[in-house]
Amino acid sequence: MGDLKITLTRSLIGQKPSIRKTAIALGLKRPNKSIIRKDTPYIRGMIRKVSFMVKVEEL
Repeated sequence: MGDLKITLTRSLIGQKPSIRKTAIALGLKRPNKSIIRKDTPYIRGMIRKVSFMVKVEEL
């Protein structure tokens, strides 16, 4: 399994609390900021929950 580059494309303002907490747990706090995480099923599930507001690239 490789790495994933995850970029927050939309603001967390106005989102449901569960969506906000999931994004923050991923390490996403500000729009247009990117993080790199290992590609695991746990991370993929979190990405699926916030898929409408992130962009994911495989490294």
